[in-house]
Amino acid sequence: MQTHILGYPRIGSNRELKKACEQYWTGKIEAYDLLEVGKTITQNNWKLQQEAGIDLIPCNDFSYYDQVLDMTLTVGAIPERYQEIAFKKPELDVYFAMARGFQKDGLDITAMEMTKWFDTNYHYIVPEFQKNQEFKLFSNKIIKEFISAKQAGINAKPVIIGLLTYLLLGKEKEEGFDKLDLAQNLLPVYIQILKELENHGAEYIQFDEPFLALDLNEKAKETYQFIYAEIRKQFPKLKFIVATYFEGLKDNLSLSTSLPIDVLHIDLVRSPEQLDEVLNTIPETLSLSLGIVDGRNIWKNDFGQSLAFINKALNTLGSERVFIAPSCSFLHSPFDLDSEKNEDILSPEIKQWLAFAKQKVTEIVNLKKLASENPDYNALQALAENKKAIENRKISTLIHNQDVKNRVDVTTEDDAQRNSPFNIRKETQQDVLQLPLFPTTTIGSFPQTKEVRNWRAKFKKGELNAEKYDTLLKQETERTIRWQEEIGIDVLVHGEFERNDMVEYFGEQLAGFVFTQNGWVQSYGSRCVKPPVIFGDVHRPNPMTVYWSEYAQSLTQKWAKGMLTGPVTILQWSFVRDDQPRSLTCKQIALAIRDEVNDLEKAGIRIIQIDEPAIREGLPLRKSDWQNYLKWAVEAFRISASGVEDATQIHTHMCYSEFNDIIQNIADMDADVITIECSRSQMELLNAFADFKYPNEIGPGVYDIHSPRVPSKEEMVELLKKAQAVIPAQQLWVNPDCGLKTRRWDETEKALIAMVEASREMSKEFTLEIF
Repeated sequence: MQTHILGYPRIGSNRELKKACEQYWTGKIEAYDLLEVGKTITQNNWKLQQEAGIDLIPCNDFSYYDQVLDMTLTVGAIPERYQEIAFKKPELDVYFAMARGFQKDGLDITAMEMTKWFDTNYHYIVPEFQKNQEFKLFSNKIIKEFISAKQAGINAKPVIIGLLTYLLLGKEKEEGFDKLDLAQNLLPVYIQILKELENHGAEYIQFDEPFLALDLNEKAKETYQFIYAEIRKQFPKLKFIVATYFEGLKDNLSLSTSLPIDVLHIDLVRSPEQLDEVLNTIPETLSLSLGIVDGRNIWKNDFGQSLAFINKALNTLGSERVFIAPSCSFLHSPFDLDSEKNEDILSPEIKQWLAFAKQKVTEIVNLKKLASENPDYNALQALAENKKAIENRKISTLIHNQDVKNRVDVTTEDDAQRNSPFNIRKETQQDVLQLPLFPTTTIGSFPQTKEVRNWRAKFKKGELNAEKYDTLLKQETERTIRWQEEIGIDVLVHGEFERNDMVEYFGEQLAGFVFTQNGWVQSYGSRCVKPPVIFGDVHRPNPMTVYWSEYAQSLTQKWAKGMLTGPVTILQWSFVRDDQPRSLTCKQIALAIRDEVNDLEKAGIRIIQIDEPAIREGLPLRKSDWQNYLKWAVEAFRISASGVEDATQIHTHMCYSEFNDIIQNIADMDADVITIECSRSQMELLNAFADFKYPNEIGPGVYDIHSPRVPSKEEMVELLKKAQAVIPAQQLWVNPDCGLKTRRWDETEKALIAMVEASREMSKEFTLEIF
């Protein structure tokens, strides 16, 4: 048996990469300093795995921003708009410009699109493809990292996004061709990379091919067979691992096992039932990698269950053909549970149920030892401790709340229905709200400056008392309200200065959640989040946002939105308990949010936004499983939103998703207004709503907040004209793509002033057209 890791967290044990990237972007450090931080993180990761006893240690799993963007730069798939800087600027600056946009030296270049990595909360940069596109080896990152590992005494296993998966992740930027047609153009670059790696002594190569666990058409299946046959023909001695994850192989099983590769990796956390069928199908020439330690959640592995899988595989294949691995990359796991020192935040009872990336590495090594003929004392001791922790969690009194269970049981269909249909609600809302044509608003958060973050940190450490902290936040909130009034925004927000993360903030106030000090995971680029842990039944002990919403509304004669995170997003962006169906946990959260919505309405808040950016992300990867998920996800949103009167306007927000396939379900959510990310796609995402004739109101984003570049008024007007061409003007709102928490105030002020001016120009033009 051999052990291997598919990928390791790259942000560093203390988010060193995040801090270094942001310092580099602001000119505080040089490229050399940033590269040194990256080198230190990768070498520490290799050393940790080597000392733990992992047999095959990955390299090229590190990235300064995103692994898909790394591959785009590697194969020279640089969009034409960046060509002007591609050969003038250092490679690192071209790379970051593609991710974040470029606005200096007289140039103004938009960033590449960004979307979710399958059904995770990680975002990748979407490759852009043209008809007959040519590729060439532009970056040697893969080779350099392998050489670096070799110099560190590790004959590492390079991790490469598979050619087919890379193409399928991308987007055709012109009509009249299929991106799969580019496979033959791209193959020579992959061959060149593999030759370099072989020449430098690589033995194993891991190709990540998660699309093998998704629905594939016949053309994709044929292309898979062709590409891997060509690769094998060129490299008869290299050992290829094809890694599938996030789903079972299902109808792609025969395709996957017929590929001319050496090791097939399967995800037995997401799809444990596939093991028997794989063992019955696998040819004698193929070894099997068992993904049995959960790479996406933080619960301790159940050794008894995993050993049953391993022993079943050993009985069929023998030890030489069995590999033990995590289900997927540990990119989605926090770094190290040992860094959780504060028992007031994470109690010892709950901590004993958890494992972060470092602990999961040890679990994999211990499972190998325990599956051998003569496990050592330490491994047997680990087994005893594991059994004790698993049993303790099953019988813990912390987990269950009968009142919450009873409330879920008595919930009816009426609890998921508004009093009146949208066309009636719209008239009532307009009578009350009196909003203009093309009303402007923002998505919720405003820049969280260094000062705001320092106040929060000092408050949590006890260095700032509650009264002083409250005063400082009120001053910042009032300043933000006054500024919005000054520039003429129609529907205001309070800025959310009291909040850390849009899920963490609510989880801190909901029963059934627990938190960590350092459980950070990468969301995109330098953006890291610290997901809450849902360990038990969820309910709302007290109001969560009413205090700040009331305060904001008291400062202005305009309407101020109440800002909430929706139940599906709270579920998706948390580490969720695995001892009951996710749908049940989601309904518990929905009822808690419903209580908050009702209390906001009682407090006089007439516009309430319930953000659901993760509802598309939660969609199962196989279409056959969609309807069951969408049924309970839409129901959960409607439960949270449907307790209010017709005059209360419910907004929701979604971002970085493709909506075409679920547009009916989005309509079924029945939000009065939906705001969506649209600027990076130049309003292309709006086509789904137009084709469907979406009946409710829509705010297509006109300002990409994930890029530091500031769009002009003229640019926003053009985007709004594109929107108005497909959506009636009376349905359109004007807003940024997403919350503004991560932006600087100077960028935000310029962009929002331009946004308001764009809205007024559109309103004026529309009025002139009418008269």
